[in-house]
Amino acid sequence: MDVKRLRLLREFADRGSVGAVADSMHMTPSAVSQQLKVLAREAGVELLQQDGRRIRLTDAGRALVLRADEVIAAVDRAQEEMETYRSGRASVRLAMFPSGAALLLPGVLDRIGASGIDVHASELDVGYPDAVPALADFDIVVTHRDERTAPVRSPRVGVVELMREPVDVVVAATSEFAGRGEIEVAELADCDWISVEGGFPVDDVLLSISAVTGVATRVTQRMLDFGTIQSIVAADHGIALIPRYAVRHAGVKRLTLKGVHAARVYEALTRPGSRAAVAQVVDHLVDSAHEVVRH
Repeated sequence: MDVKRLRLLREFADRGSVGAVADSMHMTPSAVSQQLKVLAREAGVELLQQDGRRIRLTDAGRALVLRADEVIAAVDRAQEEMETYRSGRASVRLAMFPSGAALLLPGVLDRIGASGIDVHASELDVGYPDAVPALADFDIVVTHRDERTAPVRSPRVGVVELMREPVDVVVAATSEFAGRGEIEVAELADCDWISVEGGFPVDDVLLSISAVTGVATRVTQRMLDFGTIQSIVAADHGIALIPRYAVRHAGVKRLTLKGVHAARVYEALTRPGSRAAVAQVVDHLVDSAHEVVRH
């Protein structure tokens, strides 16, 4: 079986449509379809089947994708080894959510030093379910989930837990609550909330608060940037949940939330059998996370 065609099959598994594969591989949809048909003939079994208006993998197709992962990982390791001999350097594509990058990326870059690895980092701010598909474009995806959300379980995804970060309530420094160190969840039933978009760990905690109090939380503004959220809270336009290590605004006070478990878990997602350089960068992420928690 041709490795290039196996890559196309894996791209289809990751991206979900022939059109998306064509865009990512700079091919026409008809060329992608033709190559996948050739791969099916090489395999001697149907790999794709019609499902309403969409095309999906057959059981045989899904099984071959797992083997394609192994073959492509082996080829990538061999190519990396040869490239290292030629240039002395390896390259790793790393995607991180913004607040996680602010915490962990400096330590990773410090540690990578003279290792011969070039880390190309990008911001990727998506909900937990959308992190796995990003492995089609990156070697490592650092993502976060609510601690009560089950981690990804897939033979095509390696998961390394990096750290657990508590989520705290922040209030304006002038708030009636500002003189305290902790607050019961039941005391927040009537508050206006400034939150992130739905699907992110902090918003999941808000849902838990609603379940405990029996009162739907009243979200008046939704922003993605924690700095912006803290500025709004500092101006006393509501309260917010903020991951502990992201609280930096001088005009807010951080309170420990009592009555509900509130934390987000950082994870590094990779493909099993990834190159040695990828594994080394994951190790540096682990070390950087441990240092953050220690200090």
